Amino acid sequence: MTPLLRRALSTLVVGVLLSGCSADVVVGRASPGPGEPVDVSAEEFPITGVGDEPIDQFARNALADLDTFWASAYPEFYGEEYVPLEGGYFSVDSEAVDEDAYPETGIGCEGSPTSPDSVAGNAFYDPACDLIAYDRDLLEELAGEYGRFLVPVVMAHEFGHAMQGRFGFSGRGIQDETQADCLAGAWTGWVAAGEATHVSIRTPELDDVVRGFLLLRDDVGSDPDDTQAHGSYFDRVSAFYEGFDGGVGPCRDDFGEDRLFTAAAFTDDQEYASQGNAEFDLILEWVGITLPEFWSEVFPTAFGTDFEPPTVEGFQGTAPDCAGLDDRDLGYCPSNSTVYIDVTDLASPAYEEIGDFALATAMALPYSLAVRDQAGLSIDDGAATRSAVCLTGWYEAQWYDNAFVDVVGGSISPGDVDEAVQFLLTYGVDDQVFPNLDASGFELVGAFRTGFLEGGDACELKR
Repeated sequence: MTPLLRRALSTLVVGVLLSGCSADVVVGRASPGPGEPVDVSAEEFPITGVGDEPIDQFARNALADLDTFWASAYPEFYGEEYVPLEGGYFSVDSEAVDEDAYPETGIGCEGSPTSPDSVAGNAFYDPACDLIAYDRDLLEELAGEYGRFLVPVVMAHEFGHAMQGRFGFSGRGIQDETQADCLAGAWTGWVAAGEATHVSIRTPELDDVVRGFLLLRDDVGSDPDDTQAHGSYFDRVSAFYEGFDGGVGPCRDDFGEDRLFTAAAFTDDQEYASQGNAEFDLILEWVGITLPEFWSEVFPTAFGTDFEPPTVEGFQGTAPDCAGLDDRDLGYCPSNSTVYIDVTDLASPAYEEIGDFALATAMALPYSLAVRDQAGLSIDDGAATRSAVCLTGWYEAQWYDNAFVDVVGGSISPGDVDEAVQFLLTYGVDDQVFPNLDASGFELVGAFRTGFLEGGDACELKR
């Protein structure tokens, strides 16, 4: 977050906001389909330049299932016959390019020849030749770092671009890229439902996929209007979730010119130097002011009574004795209406490793449980956890809309919303934050996104 040198007119927003290329949470559980996936043969699904490496077989399996998915989905959602990729598929070993494995046009076509070594460190759809090419060394790296299913998602993203080539691109980089993420999410949801023949996905792998998008986001503070922009971490994860949760329909309908993205450029050298991070003590002060400010405003409207802000206290390593805290790093103690956070083992590391908005998220989560407690709602079950994460998204949406400018003289910075997602995936799945968690990190990020985009009415606040 960024201190402001000037004050702007703003009112507290009670409503809601908002809604590569190589290579975005959901309520419910993804699981593989019946039986084991079956490899598709090279004769059934040829890839030019393919090697003997398992990663090529995995890419082939994904591409074959993508072809099957779109053969059905394209006519259903776009009203036209599905046309398979005319230029085919190309694999390149960027560490040892074998020129003899490719035709004279390389990984291109007669009207647009392309050298195989140009794919190094990349995967892409070539609209001039209607083909997909990938560097299998890149896929190996992604699979090793973020789990095997990020490879199919990369393939699905590029296949999404191929579908855009059929129904038409929007013409703006960030819209095209996030729409391709959405289409990849729609296919992933189809796989998770057990419809695929050659690939499957297990629930924990969804967390790996979402973590992998951190690698694939734009640099924090870069220009979202650049023609090569792909979107922030939140933008990409949100789009992926939208497709996973809703299928192809939202991907087709929700990516127009009015779509709002959280990606933003740094405004000055000072913000760039700090990467948009306020000092530790300052962010503690700001969050300590804005949480009661926000909830005191919205609570009476929602529940017809005044809100009594809980106390917020830090501790060093050893949690206070409280039945609602149970020696965790973070929690709400209902007996004395106090939110506790471990400065040594949680607040400081999260701030240093992720950024200031990770600390804001850490404080807002148990604060949201205090809100539920005052509303007479549960605070120690799965519904309470998802609701608290959702409410945290609602509160942080107000930062995004500059609702607290006149309250603390500070505003959100590029990358702040990404830091909230990172905190949930890194710390939110830890028993020291949420004990006996019945949700994956993927689901937590989904709940956050719901609150951020849809507001408190979507956050399970009914008695």
